[in-house]
Amino acid sequence: MSMLTSPEHGVAFDLQRIAEELRAEGAYAREGHTARTLVHTPDLRIVVVVLKAGDTISEHHANVTASVQTVSGQIRLQLPDRAVELSVGHVLVLGAGLRHDVHAVLDSTFLLTLGPPANRTGRVGEGSNG
Repeated sequence: MSMLTSPEHGVAFDLQRIAEELRAEGAYAREGHTARTLVHTPDLRIVVVVLKAGDTISEHHANVTASVQTVSGQIRLQLPDRAVELSVGHVLVLGAGLRHDVHAVLDSTFLLTLGPPANRTGRVGEGSNG
């Protein structure tokens, strides 16, 4: 990430424009979804994902706490014990290791935010020099 787009100096993103760019990519047409990482630092990762209506991102999990926030459309996440529908403006927080899939009810854009990895002691955000 260049100094001009570094979060240390503040950075803004036009999510609608980014979603339009992603929908114009070949991967979206071929696979029904694509994504772009907006921020990737040691303590934060933010990814914008576009998902075509009817498409599903198969079951997976993150090794860190994550949140999914719907920017446009409507998505459904299938968790081990229930389905959760997220319309525009709704957010779901997922614990580390929670398996889920993501299905687009409508053409959708969502933000995936991933927290920092835990260190070997299991404590988040604490350096090894402690």
